[in-house]
Amino acid sequence: MRKRPVAALAGGVLIALLCQAPAQAAEDGARAPYEVSGGYASWSGPAGGGADVTVRAEEPAVGGAGGRSWLPVTGGSATPTAGDADVGLAGALRLSVAGAEGGDLVLDELRLRLDGGTGTLYVRAEQAGGARRLALADVGSGPSAPVVRSAGATWTGLRTTLTAAGAELLSSWSGKAYAEGGELAPLDVTVGVPAQAGDGRSPASPSAPEQEEGQGQAPEPVPGATSGPGAGPRGAAEDEEAPSAGVARPSLAPGGEQLVTGAGFEPGEVVLVAIDGDTRYDVVADGSGRVSQAFPVYATAVEGEHAVALDSVSGGRSAAVEFAVRHG
Repeated sequence: MRKRPVAALAGGVLIALLCQAPAQAAEDGARAPYEVSGGYASWSGPAGGGADVTVRAEEPAVGGAGGRSWLPVTGGSATPTAGDADVGLAGALRLSVAGAEGGDLVLDELRLRLDGGTGTLYVRAEQAGGARRLALADVGSGPSAPVVRSAGATWTGLRTTLTAAGAELLSSWSGKAYAEGGELAPLDVTVGVPAQAGDGRSPASPSAPEQEEGQGQAPEPVPGATSGPGAGPRGAAEDEEAPSAGVARPSLAPGGEQLVTGAGFEPGEVVLVAIDGDTRYDVVADGSGRVSQAFPVYATAVEGEHAVALDSVSGGRSAAVEFAVRHG
């Protein structure tokens, strides 16, 4: 039913997104970085830039519409109250463009460094058997301040612009003109930091510099909703844990609007919404673990059953529900 399940990191590297709250910092107000416990970055890279670039995510990253990709955070450190982060991202972005003589360009081993909410995005770029590391983009502040929670922080709409090295890379690869300072897609980042026992904590050791080259509350799901793998009759305790999904309209005509709702997710975690296997949206679960997303049912929708899937980016939680499209 779901064609694009969310891939989980091997060995359980990616734990629950935004798990527990960190302890208070020392009385003198000093802030040392915490070890990052999980999170994700959402980005579509140079899609829509100086050339007609197609961007595809490679596992464990998850791809969606318009080249948007969700890359799990594999580790690193962050100080949410200061807007600082130094995190590695799993998966890769495969870039394709018509006429590129060297074939596809693969960007992997992404690393984001933020200092006060701005910084640099580093990548490993591989093309035609050769690879090099470089600072691909400068990262600027977004339209709003980062949202800092007790369990971590989210930066939304971070501005990404090409460095000189990034512009040279994309220009030489695509045969199109990219300029230093050219706008790339906005970047969203969420990181989580675990609590430490008692009042003390073990701050992360800042990593040594690498050598680089130049929504509101959702309504309850409707009766008849289905839950994730192994759905079936459950007791009350299981109902509180297993995610469920429902739709506002079990049946509707093409050209209408549908609403999917979900419950049973972790508060603050990101949930991907896929319609008939096409991941179109991402929503954040509210404090009660609920999500909702409205979406159009296209006028060209075929008659019959259609599926909506809800998958947590951090893995392990999913739910699905079907609705019917009726003509006439």
